[in-house]
Amino acid sequence: MLYVTKSTVCLGWKVRSLLGEPISLPEAWCSSLSFSSRFNWSELIPMRLWGRTLGLQTENSQFLLEGMPFRIFGGSMHYFRVPREYWEDRMLKMKACGLNTLTTYVPWNLHEQTRGKFDFTQDLDLEAFLSLAAKNGLWVILRPGPYICSEWDLGGLPSWLLQDPEMQLRTTYKGFTEAVDAYFDHLMPIVVPLQYKKGGPIIAVQVENEYGSYAKDPNYMAYVKRVMLARLLISVFLSSIALATVNFQKLEPGVLKYLDTVQRDQPKMVMEYWTGWFDNWGGPHYVFDADEMVNTVASILKLGASINLYMFHGGTNFGFMNGALETDEYKSDVTSYGDCSIFLSFCITGQPLPLPPMIESKASYGAILLHQYISLWDVLPSLIQPVKSEFPVNMENLHLNDSSGQSYGYVLYETVIFGGGHLHSRDHVLWLFSYSLQQVAGWSAVPDYFVGPAFFRGRLWIEHQPQDTFLKLQGWEKGVVFVNGHNLGRYWKIGPQETLYLPGPWLQKGNNEIVIFEERTAGRIIQSVDIPYLGRTQYVD
Repeated sequence: MLYVTKSTVCLGWKVRSLLGEPISLPEAWCSSLSFSSRFNWSELIPMRLWGRTLGLQTENSQFLLEGMPFRIFGGSMHYFRVPREYWEDRMLKMKACGLNTLTTYVPWNLHEQTRGKFDFTQDLDLEAFLSLAAKNGLWVILRPGPYICSEWDLGGLPSWLLQDPEMQLRTTYKGFTEAVDAYFDHLMPIVVPLQYKKGGPIIAVQVENEYGSYAKDPNYMAYVKRVMLARLLISVFLSSIALATVNFQKLEPGVLKYLDTVQRDQPKMVMEYWTGWFDNWGGPHYVFDADEMVNTVASILKLGASINLYMFHGGTNFGFMNGALETDEYKSDVTSYGDCSIFLSFCITGQPLPLPPMIESKASYGAILLHQYISLWDVLPSLIQPVKSEFPVNMENLHLNDSSGQSYGYVLYETVIFGGGHLHSRDHVLWLFSYSLQQVAGWSAVPDYFVGPAFFRGRLWIEHQPQDTFLKLQGWEKGVVFVNGHNLGRYWKIGPQETLYLPGPWLQKGNNEIVIFEERTAGRIIQSVDIPYLGRTQYVD
């Protein structure tokens, strides 16, 4: 969500991709975005507001900030899907688009991977991320969960919650609320000094996210609001409980008017205007028509509503963090979450927008030979001692990580069958990754043909300053890729995604180690290319 100033001048529209290719749009779209000028809020940015007293409020169907009318116009970008080195670049792109508010989720399962041990450092440094937003003139709407959905593994809930056989997620079940209380005890002290009235950029906090999909405890939302307020110390605007909002991609007739029947005399807010859609393995690559998208956004603004673009920049589900959908069948999401999202320039401030940062060129490093391999079966004797049990144990209950279990990755189950019949895993039997291969002996030259599972190793030599690139795994079947110890995520020949994003900051001059775990049939080379291949395109109607 963000705020947009009102003006009689419209400087035009631009649509760019993060790769830098411009897309021309009709001049007529500009005229639909002219607004009557009443206040010039060009100086109303986080670093220039002093003596804050009123904060974000609602009155007579509009937002107020410091008692003055305000429009929210925002974009979502998740710090945990973007390398820290690129946070500011994405924020500057937001400013160049006329945005003035950033929205982000907070993934509990990354910040407390082991129960009782919290991590808010490096790429998870939430305080640094929010402070950087303020430095770049962006307000913040924080969406801390506990559940965030976001097509993220278990919706951001830590897997060790499932060790409790009676666990009832997203309810007032004692085991769940005690864990939430402990998490908020560590999270909220970071958030408190960054609130609006404390001089920070946070103007609103969401209470939970899309509640009611999988649990319907009538006391749950009130509980979350209560524990948030108790730890925030001062009152902030709490969205999704103080204000009802809508999410959509197409503006159906009457959808914004419907909000008046739910809450009269309140601002209309599209909390998530979907600029893209997530892809599932085995399906197409979904895209929305750019012309239709621009027209819809123009209509939303013309109706006086505030808006948040979800996503402004999607980023990447690095590692094993991509979520999944299970309705009639299980559908897992691909690694990309819109690495190169298209974004819009809404030039409605009446003043020239800042220039976007220079588009960094992508590199094509060519073919990379995977010259060594070692079979999984040869690695097994070097691993930790196996867990023996009469019955299979789910990974969350394995005695690992200070008894917090294993959250994701692979687990190998072995048993002896004494009779006939068939054993079906439904393609879900996998293997542990919490192990380093640095000291493993027994690597051999890659044969002409090999059926996995196995690890493959190669080197990428870079002469100059490393740049972003994309790894194309044609000829490989299914697995994950590590570069200099960074897990780029999953690949699978069924598509739609054909390349994995490799950020330049994860590379170094000289030698770069690439390790691939291939479950089935391996190739001999991978290609470093400068353009992503996200699969066969299907426009969403």
